[in-house]
Amino acid sequence: MVDFSGIIGDDFLKELGLVKGTRKVVNHEERGKVLRALDGRNYKLSAGGSLSNTLVALARLGVASSHNSAQNVAMTGSVGSDALGDFYRTKLLRANVHFLSQPVVGGTTGTVIVLTTPDAQRTMLSYQGMSSIVNFDSVLADAIAKSRVLVVEGYLWEINQTIEAIAQACETARQQGVLVALTASDVSCVTRHRQQFWDVMCQSSDILFANADEARALCALGNDCTPEQATKHLNQFCSLVSVTDGARGSYIGLRGEVFFIPPAPCVPVDTCGAGDAYAAGILYGLLRGMPDVRGMGDLAARVAAVVVGQQGARLKEEAALELAESVNSFSDALDNRITVLMGMKDEVKSQKTSNV
Repeated sequence: MVDFSGIIGDDFLKELGLVKGTRKVVNHEERGKVLRALDGRNYKLSAGGSLSNTLVALARLGVASSHNSAQNVAMTGSVGSDALGDFYRTKLLRANVHFLSQPVVGGTTGTVIVLTTPDAQRTMLSYQGMSSIVNFDSVLADAIAKSRVLVVEGYLWEINQTIEAIAQACETARQQGVLVALTASDVSCVTRHRQQFWDVMCQSSDILFANADEARALCALGNDCTPEQATKHLNQFCSLVSVTDGARGSYIGLRGEVFFIPPAPCVPVDTCGAGDAYAAGILYGLLRGMPDVRGMGDLAARVAAVVVGQQGARLKEEAALELAESVNSFSDALDNRITVLMGMKDEVKSQKTSNV
């Protein structure tokens, strides 16, 4: 999806009949009305999406690595044959994320319009466009077969027509010995689709990414359940569980043992994208064969802290260089298999580098 981000006043929302601080799915006509109203105002365009944030960070860490075998990251997903689709593909390519799929002829690219008022409240309007189309085809099947990890984004459960694609992708991964990672994505999404999340986690997943609220919702053990308890509980069903808890740190559960990862110091500027960055750090550590769980968690916390301490949800190249240079433990057992990251907005491939 392409993000439109603009600073507006309360009068702008009132004129369009929008309720401040809410999230709303809009159709093509409603999107056009808002974009026309934004015409002439200052706003920013970016190739958005939770997983694309993770992938850009992963790609930049790979490029910055001094290791002989850099990670190649690519994406396959649905965008329209419009100017926004071209923009999305171009922006990712410039970030060293190759887009493999052809645009849908006659289709429109999904967008998220983020309207921020002076009191820092964000009103979000989502138009799915082609991003709601995730098909399991021979291209995806072949990519998974050549992969090390398949990451399934939790937002996929919000789209009924993707449920079968998820099942087929996970089944193919299991048949090919490919690890499956699941991202919880959003607490409301977990609450609405808990049983489906639980089934995939128990039957197919090797890795789970969640924040504390998402982990509690998935455990269904009540609000008194601590992040550490949630991590330990979920780790009974999933080999590696990562649970973030904001400025309080994070937890990694690995085969029954829970490790606390203290937060990396930073002056917070914008928390948007922190979890995406943390996931990139974990994936980078796994793919690079970091043998120490605490070291991998520390790297993930530092990647997240860098993003929290800047404007924007994307890890910048210069920051990636500094982070990658600080990592001294890599696996020498590298090969050319591929990691596929699959989400509502995109499916992503990057180079496989090691076993977990």
